[in-house]
Amino acid sequence: MSIKNKVVLVTGGSSGIGAATVELLAENGAIVIAAARRTDKLETVVSTLRQKGYTADYKQLDVTDFEQMQDTVQEITKAYGRIDVIVNNAGVMPLSKLEALKIDEWNRMIDVNIKGVLHGIGAALPLMKEQHNGHIINIASIGAYEVTPTAAVYCATKYAVRAITEGLRQEATHNIRSTLISPGVTESELADHITDKQASEAMIEYRRQALPASAIAQAILYAISQPAEIDVSELIVRPSLSS
Repeated sequence: MSIKNKVVLVTGGSSGIGAATVELLAENGAIVIAAARRTDKLETVVSTLRQKGYTADYKQLDVTDFEQMQDTVQEITKAYGRIDVIVNNAGVMPLSKLEALKIDEWNRMIDVNIKGVLHGIGAALPLMKEQHNGHIINIASIGAYEVTPTAAVYCATKYAVRAITEGLRQEATHNIRSTLISPGVTESELADHITDKQASEAMIEYRRQALPASAIAQAILYAISQPAEIDVSELIVRPSLSS
């Protein structure tokens, strides 16, 4: 099924999985709006796509601000008439052991990884109900299924995203689909912001075999591309085992 002319909002669209998703969906004919805090990186992603003849735009957005999320959704709806898909991708991962007591980092993960997803749902759901169609895709992690040392709070936020998405699926009406996509180790900037030395060093070894961000973009494209009567509820994407 073609995604041509579907209007798609991707949060965290300035780098990593978000940027790869913006590029792949635009290349497949979607009208893609990349949203993030860093407008310089957004502009680079979008201008490159426009030069190639694809339809893309960007919005500055802090997903922890619900009013800003609502405004972004309203601006896109005014410009394009609808939003067919929202990809709630924005996330942070400053890992550390609980005993390090990095309270600010815990709260930041809760604000971005949980509240950011809820804000995306809260802003898009009324519109999708009104247009009797829509698709909400939430990006979690394999951390939504298992907990590792230094990742207790991060995994807790991803367990929450998994629970929220399952609740959304069970409550869904008005032809609104929901999908949870849980990447394994993926190339991104997430690990670059780990301030805890022990956790940062451990991630170097953990990330030696990582998926390219484009692999997760392909999973997102797959979910969106299914016929309207098919809801891809959950996908886990991991690197294959090396021989």
